[in-house]
Amino acid sequence: MRYNLVRKMDISNGPGVRVSVFMQGCEFHCKNCFNPETWNFEGGNEFTQDTINEIMDLCGEKHVKGLSILGGEPMHPKNIEATTKLAKVFKEKYPNKNLWVWSGFKFDEDLKNKEVLNYIDVLIDGQYKDELHDPTLKWKGSTNQRVIDVQRSLKNNKIIEFN
Repeated sequence: MRYNLVRKMDISNGPGVRVSVFMQGCEFHCKNCFNPETWNFEGGNEFTQDTINEIMDLCGEKHVKGLSILGGEPMHPKNIEATTKLAKVFKEKYPNKNLWVWSGFKFDEDLKNKEVLNYIDVLIDGQYKDELHDPTLKWKGSTNQRVIDVQRSLKNNKIIEFN
């Protein structure tokens, strides 16, 4: 499992100042993807326990409001184990900080019953569609994507969008 980049002060991928992790590898190859350098599963850096420890140290800063996991594709079968481990460690260590994840996979179709959902606060799901791009959207790039309040959705057994 590999990752492309860790940003220690990101203000564009979720609310407030955040730590963002870009997982390496994606098979969707969306037209005009903003991270095509993350497509190759062999690129980037090895994802290890040291990587998780570094991310947890960065998330411990008072000004950091949460962790964002993007890609690449964090929910790809080659990445989901590392994403789940990172998400679980984060929520155990920082239960009052929020975890946001972006995935081309759909919450209610592809990710149903995945352990990782237990740790995610907000999931932006669905592949980016260039023909549906709207630069005025908050947290997502195209109108087909959803910004989902994962914990409320799981409790209510239906999709509840975050606002």
